[in-house]
Amino acid sequence: MKIATYNVNGVNGRLAVLLRWLEEAQPDVVVLQELKAPQDKFPEEAVRKLGYDVIWHGQKSWNGVAMLSRIGEIHETRRGLPDDPDPSQSRYIEAAVNGVLIAGFYLPNGNPRPGPKFDYKLAWFRQLIEHAKTLLQTGAPMVLAGDFNVMPTDRDVYKPERWLDDALFAPEVRAAFFELLEQGWTDALRSVHRDETIYTFWDYFRNAYARNAGLRIDHFLLSPALADRLVDAQVDRHVRGWEKTSDHAPVWIELADKPPKRRRQPRSANQSA
Repeated sequence: MKIATYNVNGVNGRLAVLLRWLEEAQPDVVVLQELKAPQDKFPEEAVRKLGYDVIWHGQKSWNGVAMLSRIGEIHETRRGLPDDPDPSQSRYIEAAVNGVLIAGFYLPNGNPRPGPKFDYKLAWFRQLIEHAKTLLQTGAPMVLAGDFNVMPTDRDVYKPERWLDDALFAPEVRAAFFELLEQGWTDALRSVHRDETIYTFWDYFRNAYARNAGLRIDHFLLSPALADRLVDAQVDRHVRGWEKTSDHAPVWIELADKPPKRRRQPRSANQSA
């Protein structure tokens, strides 16, 4: 099962890029962020022509999230967080697909910091943490995926000293990310690329993509019931180099159908038969 997350930065303006990538990468399930399209303007027909079921939570001009599946029906369980600090913003969608509960979201940017936008980011993150805790208590296989707008460590940002005042690198935001991990979630991309420099976003300015001056802000967190099924986690970095593309690249994970079988430990010589 191949699950992807992609901040498209405008689903209609970059539809050609999205469709080209879907045909090339053939992900089974995709969560999209920053649709920047109202509910009635999502390009449903074009997506369905590629064989995907789709649900979306649109918003005019800003935000917006969607989920696509080509491996079965999408059973929506929630749109919007419980006790969302601002329900008018379309940032969260959750559904069961092929036996896995998937939450796709677009966490607030939070700049400028300090200020009301940063306060909103922290409040939204707090509600996500509380909801994630509730989800984990079910024991079901689950994925949290999307644009978290946080670089967890210095290794996740080009020249971290330049980002000390930014909301994406604020100590409170990084601490919130690790509070999520401490619940029992696994950072899929980092677990595969433990010591590597790997980014998911490159700004349009200052030739950032060509210089590989990027950020890792798009993440997959796996529940304990899924962590053992992780086969691979990668970034389709080349998509960022296409014409009229998003400033994010698609990120994907591959999950095995079942956890690997654990080998039985051989008995030691002093164990009785």
